[in-house]
Amino acid sequence: MTIHWKDFISDDTICATEASLAERSGVVGRVGIMLLACGTGAWRVRDAMNIVARSLNLTCSAEVGLLTISYTCFSQNFSHSRVLTIAKSGVNTDKLGIMERFVKKFPRECQHLTIRQIHLQLDKIQHQGGNYTILQAALAAALACSSFVFLLGGGPIEMLCCFVGAGIGNLIRKLMATQRITLLADISVSVAAACLSYLFFFKFLNLAFGVSSQHEAGYIGAMLFVIPGFPFITSMLDMSKLDMKSGLERLSYALMIIITATLVGWLVALMVHLRPQNFLPLPLSPLLMMLLRLPASFCGVYGFSVMFNSPRKMAFAAGVLGALGNTLRLELVDLTNIPAGAAAFVGSFVTGILASVVNKKHGYPRISLTVPAIVIMIPGLYIYRGVYNIGINAIGIGALWLCKAAMIIMFIPLGLFVARIFLDKKWRYCD
Repeated sequence: MTIHWKDFISDDTICATEASLAERSGVVGRVGIMLLACGTGAWRVRDAMNIVARSLNLTCSAEVGLLTISYTCFSQNFSHSRVLTIAKSGVNTDKLGIMERFVKKFPRECQHLTIRQIHLQLDKIQHQGGNYTILQAALAAALACSSFVFLLGGGPIEMLCCFVGAGIGNLIRKLMATQRITLLADISVSVAAACLSYLFFFKFLNLAFGVSSQHEAGYIGAMLFVIPGFPFITSMLDMSKLDMKSGLERLSYALMIIITATLVGWLVALMVHLRPQNFLPLPLSPLLMMLLRLPASFCGVYGFSVMFNSPRKMAFAAGVLGALGNTLRLELVDLTNIPAGAAAFVGSFVTGILASVVNKKHGYPRISLTVPAIVIMIPGLYIYRGVYNIGINAIGIGALWLCKAAMIIMFIPLGLFVARIFLDKKWRYCD
């Protein structure tokens, strides 16, 4: 239920730092729950709440989960406790950046504002609309997934079919979200629609232009728009900072989405006789492949950034980071003997270092740059092949694919963690 924060204000004439304990603690909690609704991790939420609490002469202790914050604010001999919750988890990198700037300037401005004026500023942020229409978000998913398919080894046919499938799938997903349909139904229907749209368009190309049936393997890429990049990456970062409640809840949430998507994809594949075969080899030299991977990685990351509601400049910056980090990862795998997991660590580490540089220069939140840039490294193809083979009782092959995926998945956030250790003083310490 909506909380009408301004109804709890007793005196509009006094400065926020002199307001009652309940009024000041309300500001602390509202800042935290708005940041949580943007998709950021528990450490960042708690850090923002602490900054606001100190500015209002309070001490704050908070426990942060995926959807809830339980916190207590202390002032002199009194304390005030609250539990806040949001209806669903989501991602909004634009609003996240605005909230981080609000928190950064709060210690200076709160000295001259009343509690009502602070809530009015937060109202304006909370009610800010998205930067893109539903159709634009669908096209962003289409661009991202078609680029993803090329990076996995697909060619122009797979990319074209994937563009159609992912675009229709994400369009349906967004339309269902506007109707507040529950998460698992949203994921299931959109993934099934994406796979079937890929199949129908592919069959059209097959009948009209004689396209080979070996190009059907790209249907896997059409469902990759559901990859839960933000909750997955933030889960690992939270656990690395010993925020186990938030980390485990986020990890469970991400796994639930991945498992649901792969099982639905598997069921659709069985019904229409699709098989995740290897892509046909592309006749490209190593140099040309590298030169094509750069724009493909950029487009993939840019598309994911738009899906996360990043402004165009922020999406462009994330795309550049993703192009450099992901291309480096793929080239290390192709040209050296480095295992895929180690290459993923190097790619995410470089991305984290570059994100810190961009953060200092432009002020974009690191997580708004790094998550879109490395979500394209998550081995969705490996996960799906693992589930598919286990589903047809090829347990050994399925387990092999899942183990390969697990190694890469564990190393991706580790690279970001190490980069933050080097360049973020606040992240480096436990207190």
